[in-house]
Amino acid sequence: MIGKLNIKTAWREHKTILDTCFFTPPFKVANITEDKKSSALHLMIMNSSPGILDNDDYRISIDVSAHCHLHVQTQSYQRLFKMKTGAIQETNVNVRNHAHFSFIPHPTVPHEQSSFKTKNNIYLEENSSLIWGEVLTCGRMTNDEIFKLSKYHTITNVYQNEKLIIRENLMMQPAQINPALMGQLENYTHQASLIYVNQNMEHKKIKESVYDMFNHEKDIRFGISAAPQNAVIVRILGFKAEQLFRLLNSISTFIQSVSPKENAIN
Repeated sequence: MIGKLNIKTAWREHKTILDTCFFTPPFKVANITEDKKSSALHLMIMNSSPGILDNDDYRISIDVSAHCHLHVQTQSYQRLFKMKTGAIQETNVNVRNHAHFSFIPHPTVPHEQSSFKTKNNIYLEENSSLIWGEVLTCGRMTNDEIFKLSKYHTITNVYQNEKLIIRENLMMQPAQINPALMGQLENYTHQASLIYVNQNMEHKKIKESVYDMFNHEKDIRFGISAAPQNAVIVRILGFKAEQLFRLLNSISTFIQSVSPKENAIN
């Protein structure tokens, strides 16, 4: 199945509104903004399919117009079912001048013999900001499907003013490389990452706050790396999807609370 989703925002009377929205099955989009006085728009992407199936081809386009604040979330875990050929997804995001975009989807659960490749291209303009997260699990642990996926490959490219500043390339093929090996996940079963880009961020404040936030958490390992163009990347290893998903959302909430006024979400 080819599924298409196109979202474009507009800035009207100091508020972000949904300008255009087009989708084909299995996608649906719901406006879940609670505070109608807020300048931010909150959308939920829903999927009528139980998960991603063999030969699925998803194409997503999101355009965040200048000065807009868009927060997108998903409805539930993304399941990758057993496949013979594989499934693909491509997401293209444009974040215009002085705009902000945040996206932390629910964890991905690859079933046995699933094969999935996704490519994310994110284009940031001057003074725009980004929060982008991902949580990948080992599979259905209660079904004894720990790392029995065939292949999972995700590439995330972040451009600022048409210059590539970050490239994330995650490839998992357990039949070829054991995830438990040194230099891989080293016996952890779940992994998460978060990319934050903001030209006006305070690196030290962000890093110290994340360390304080995570120090009391059990059974995780994490690290924070500085990236070019005033960006940071947070990586977490653990054993529970909900824990990692909660931590990414906690980081996102904190970041938005301390962001400079021109990019803060109210």
